[in-house]
Amino acid sequence: MVPLDTLVNVKQMSGPNFASRYNLYRSAEISGVPAPGYSSAQALSAIEEVAKRLPREYGYEWSGLTYQEKKSEGEAGVIFGMAVVFVFLLLAAQYESWTLPFAVLLCTPLVVLGTFVGLIACGYDNNVYVQIGLIMLIGLAAKNAILIVEFAKLKREQGKTINEAALEASKFRLRPILMTSLSFIVGCVPLMLSSGSGAVSRGVLGTAVVFGMTIATVVGVFLVPVCYVFVQSISELGKKPPSDVSPPATEPSAPTATAHGAAH
Repeated sequence: MVPLDTLVNVKQMSGPNFASRYNLYRSAEISGVPAPGYSSAQALSAIEEVAKRLPREYGYEWSGLTYQEKKSEGEAGVIFGMAVVFVFLLLAAQYESWTLPFAVLLCTPLVVLGTFVGLIACGYDNNVYVQIGLIMLIGLAAKNAILIVEFAKLKREQGKTINEAALEASKFRLRPILMTSLSFIVGCVPLMLSSGSGAVSRGVLGTAVVFGMTIATVVGVFLVPVCYVFVQSISELGKKPPSDVSPPATEPSAPTATAHGAAH
């Protein structure tokens, strides 16, 4: 029954709904998203420019996914390089050659081209989901090239010329490549066209892998044999071409009977 104004003075003011702390300091959490047409790195740079104008007693720290992004900044190139190196070492052990893996790896840039074509066409930014898709596509593109190069290597060891081995491998492996690639591409289309909560991240990843794998498959079936011929020709410079085809044995000629007639 006691009026409240006899005990306290009430006034309106602006402030957070609750007081949070970060590293024992009173703090306010700020979250946001980049404007259309700008990447997350550009948004973080803009926030840092604004934070530099804060009073001296104020500071800022990143948290959550932004903290992870800042911590891994500049490491994407190292990760891509390690992925390519590991694929190269595995192929070198499989083929027992230091040159033949280049016939496989020379086609991996196609997935990068296809990925960025898809991102530009759909208006997406290059983010961590795109980078995850690129690492996965390196292995998938190498798988298609391995199907051709491995069979071409076998035909070359059987005595075929380099061009003949590449052509036979392309014809024989075309169907498996198209079947496996199309099954992967069609399976990722729902991921690219997804909707609902978290649809943007799924759409970016799906767009990257669908466009990257499509261009890598369409162009790769023509480019991989060319790369094999190029690399194999260089590796065999000055070497005797392999051949397990022995020259045909000459059959003994049938004895010829010579008739001698005596003229009397």
